[in-house]
Amino acid sequence: MNEIIKSLYDRKSVRVYEDRPIPEKMKQIILEAAAQAPSAGCQQLYTILDITDQKLKDELVKTCDNQPFIATAPMVLVFCADCKKWYDAYLEAGCSPRKPGVGDLMLAVTDTAIAAQNAVVAAQSFGIGSCYIGDIMENCEEQRRILNLPEYVFPAVMLVFGWPTKQQLERTKPQRCDQKHIVHENTYRSMDGNELREMFGYQCKNRSFEDWMNAFCNRKYGSDFAKEMTRSVGEYLKQFENE
Repeated sequence: MNEIIKSLYDRKSVRVYEDRPIPEKMKQIILEAAAQAPSAGCQQLYTILDITDQKLKDELVKTCDNQPFIATAPMVLVFCADCKKWYDAYLEAGCSPRKPGVGDLMLAVTDTAIAAQNAVVAAQSFGIGSCYIGDIMENCEEQRRILNLPEYVFPAVMLVFGWPTKQQLERTKPQRCDQKHIVHENTYRSMDGNELREMFGYQCKNRSFEDWMNAFCNRKYGSDFAKEMTRSVGEYLKQFENE
């Protein structure tokens, strides 16, 4: 197994960090690696916010479901899907562009997520751990305020980075679903009840499928934070819903 493939297998979310900074040179390499990601039409439909202000990190703890490790992470990046900069450039050039729509946003989110994952892979190559924070999509009013987000800019991905503690390095990576359930040949295949039970069986351990699935549904899918994320994303979408 080559080093890149091994790093992809080894990488897991890290939420506890050693108290030491990430050298500026490494940070710049990680940011440049993000910018080298594939991009639709080479437009780079994202803007990366490098969060260096400790007060802002502390606010992000609160707006991202009170996760204290955000405040202590040596590097925090917010990757914004940015449909504004090209629209502004078109206007600057005297074009008559239509307003950005949901298709433009989806393309920008794709660009943004690919760039973020490049940063994760680059960081892993240095031994730097990372964790995705999906909660950046919640509390849109507060995120807009503290990050100064204008129209047509959506905070799609947040990442925190740091040197993993020994316990984090030794922690077992969560198991993934068997590939036969994840990879469908040529066309989508809806799975029946038996296959769904087989796919998630490793999660249930000593519990029944019904017990585990109900608990997970209540804890994640039906949670207050999931409902808030749906509400917030809906608010962001309103600016892209043009006739």
